[in-house]
Amino acid sequence: MFQKKRFGQHFLTENHIAEEIVSALEPSDDALIIEVGPGKGVLTQFLEKKYKKFKLIELDERLIPFLKNKFPTLQHRIIESDVLKINFDQFPENDIVMIGNFPYNISTQIVFKIIEHKNKISQMVGMFQKEVAERIAAIHGNKSYGVTSVLTQVFFEVEYLFEVAPDAFNPPPKVDSAVIKLSRKPMIKVNESKLKQIVKAAFNQRRKKLSNALKGILPKEVLQEVLFDKRAEALSVEEYVYLANRDYD
Repeated sequence: MFQKKRFGQHFLTENHIAEEIVSALEPSDDALIIEVGPGKGVLTQFLEKKYKKFKLIELDERLIPFLKNKFPTLQHRIIESDVLKINFDQFPENDIVMIGNFPYNISTQIVFKIIEHKNKISQMVGMFQKEVAERIAAIHGNKSYGVTSVLTQVFFEVEYLFEVAPDAFNPPPKVDSAVIKLSRKPMIKVNESKLKQIVKAAFNQRRKKLSNALKGILPKEVLQEVLFDKRAEALSVEEYVYLANRDYD
């Protein structure tokens, strides 16, 4: 009952895991907590006990009556929408904390949505496919390190909290899962469009030296520098920020 393949739904059934996820949140007193994809409310039950200021975003219209019936006090806190289409500027609060057992088919897109709204979203605790969680948390020199790692870690500290086996879900996914936490770093000045261009070009040809991968993006004379003898995964997040902000005129 309730599962729809197009929503990528795997409902967490273990209360102790749900409580551990909620306990990882560290919101400010003024923060609005937003749960994405509450499903059958396994996280919601602990959020309701702990916090007064939170909303739920649920896309599956069949789950809305279920949630309203299970949590009568949340009647007006449920937003029936796709989180990827939400404009977080609609919320008056300047501090948003996000939590969720995210649908695996859009989890990376959710992370990029958080980055897009980093001025409002200060923190996230979420369940991901283990491979995706490892990618987000990976540091340079690691084979999982890539575009998502760099673009996330420019703006957020990433903590890889714990892993969750398939039997903790209904239906069990065919992959292991992991919970990670994002905490916004102090804002830095970075040329974001240049950063994305450099990072994506570098990792699109990750087996090539940067001097080849970044041809046409950076000046030829700059690419002669020793830094560009390295491959994409060898550069730290800070080095990518340096390349994005550097004056090439």
